Amino acid sequence: MAPPQGQMRPGRQLAVLGLIFTVLYLLVFFAAGAEGSWKDRLEPKLGLDLIGGTRMTLEAATEAGEAPPAGSLEEARQIIQARVDGRGVAEAEVVTEGNRNIVISVPGQNADLDDVGTPAELRFRKVLKTADGGGPVSAAPSPGASASPAPSGSPAPSGSPSPSGSPAADVTSSPGAGGGQGGGAPAPTPTPSGSASPAPSASASAPAAPVDQSLAQQRAAVEQKVGPEAWAAATALQAPADYNADPALAEKLKPFADLTPQEIRVLPAGIQFNVPTITCEKLDQRPPGSIKESGEQVVACEGGQQKNLLDVAKVEGTDVDDASGVLDQTSSQYVVSLDFTGDGQSKWTNLTREAYNNTDSQCDQAALGDEGRCRVAVVLDNKIISSPEIQGVLTGDSQITGSFTNASANELASQLRYGALPLTFQPQEAQNITATLGTEHLRAGLLAAGIGMLLVIIYAFFYYRLLGSVIFLSLVLSAILVFGALVVLGRQIGFTLTLAGIAGFIVSLGVAADSFVIYFERLKDEIREGRSPRSAVPRAWARARRTIISANAISIMAAVVLYLVSVGTVQGFAFALGLATVLDLVVVFLFRHPIMTMFARTPAFLSPKVSGLGRALQTADDETPSTGKTRVKEA
Repeated sequence: MAPPQGQMRPGRQLAVLGLIFTVLYLLVFFAAGAEGSWKDRLEPKLGLDLIGGTRMTLEAATEAGEAPPAGSLEEARQIIQARVDGRGVAEAEVVTEGNRNIVISVPGQNADLDDVGTPAELRFRKVLKTADGGGPVSAAPSPGASASPAPSGSPAPSGSPSPSGSPAADVTSSPGAGGGQGGGAPAPTPTPSGSASPAPSASASAPAAPVDQSLAQQRAAVEQKVGPEAWAAATALQAPADYNADPALAEKLKPFADLTPQEIRVLPAGIQFNVPTITCEKLDQRPPGSIKESGEQVVACEGGQQKNLLDVAKVEGTDVDDASGVLDQTSSQYVVSLDFTGDGQSKWTNLTREAYNNTDSQCDQAALGDEGRCRVAVVLDNKIISSPEIQGVLTGDSQITGSFTNASANELASQLRYGALPLTFQPQEAQNITATLGTEHLRAGLLAAGIGMLLVIIYAFFYYRLLGSVIFLSLVLSAILVFGALVVLGRQIGFTLTLAGIAGFIVSLGVAADSFVIYFERLKDEIREGRSPRSAVPRAWARARRTIISANAISIMAAVVLYLVSVGTVQGFAFALGLATVLDLVVVFLFRHPIMTMFARTPAFLSPKVSGLGRALQTADDETPSTGKTRVKEA
């Protein structure tokens, strides 16, 4: 037979509650991730709308202008999320919006989101020719001119930049990789017969991929815009135009200066390279994916000043199995380590052999590195991020070396590792939310929560009097539990408090108030039925408990469902509501009922004016017969 309810020992439940508080705040102050001063350890992670940050909207661009497939948009979202997370950005949120937008939200004031939406289509291409990309140039020196400065792909002393204006870089075999000629030993070179064959002109190209109809139409529109005379003059160029030698040529090519980056992208590579008014500034502004075709020669800039005519891409990003930014123990410099797939390694070996030997003398003299070897440009979308001189035939994993920092090495490795986006994106909106505005949002949210709690407490003391102190203490304990849980969850699972989360906590106050009303009104019913306040407490709890559990379970289930089917800040609202409801149940069982049992044993609880049970006690007195018998019956 179960022991009578009156024999409950409330001290045990209160001791368990005290143990929970102790463990929770030991985690707050001493668990992994608790760093800084005591004040710093009590700070929960706050979201974008509370501490400020950056929000960027990217719109997917398609050839036909239609919305992209939903699967491609979701794949792009996942890749962008991986890129942002790979930069070590905490609490970043990447969600799709509508049928073509992706919204990136990053808390903090130092978020760099400039290139997270770039296609990052990696290509390895030999550098065939170079030219000044800053504007009109004079005649290029002949290949045999010894005075012509060769852009260096080899490391510059003391980290100084190479003549190209970008950090110098080499590609070498990784330490311990399969050697062959990867250590830089000369490979067998073809025996020259007579003089070296001339370098290919910019208009010459390898077999190109078929031009699709839309590109042909766009190119025809550009040809019509510049006029037949300018188009014919540009097409006839075999090298960068020399305006000093032919002043009339400058007038003929003048219409090309009015082209937009979108129009420049459809021009043949020869025109882009040979027309001086097509500068690096315009080439760098071409839409993402403008030179993604692997089977065509293309033009790309390095350092914003040097135009490069690049060969067809013989190694692509899909041939790279892994990339990582690491500190080279030998040189104490940061490098990007490249691991290739099986087929990719064969392609890479063939490309490095071709570049090292300068097969068929494809590389112009001015495009060679310091040691007279061809450079291989690492092209990421529209720009050359590195153009190292090949130091040997590389038969194993390789390293890109140069003036890398830890951040730049890992950024490049991240872009290579996570691959190309399946869609092209255009930035539409970048909004910076200042810390001041975030602080105002936080202050407003906390003020709303404080007002809500204060109104509940005022009503409780006005209506329930002594029982109102139970409500007050319960809400305070719940708030302390919630705060500690926020700090711990922020460190362990990355939960971030936002305005939506604060709204969830405010709504949970109503759930908590409902459980008070259920319990206390049931207590009054028991007293009206003739029981003493002391015996009414356990009976009221036994009957109200089921209703309280059912009501809270419904709130928890609703929060779980909302969390699973929603994204973004709505998930934060659902998580906060569910967390507060669970902790309210803890307080109900381990504090509210035990403290009510203790109050029932005090004289003040029997006073109608003090206890808040006045009407119920008065009703019981009115119904008591005048026979001198006991006023109420015990349980």
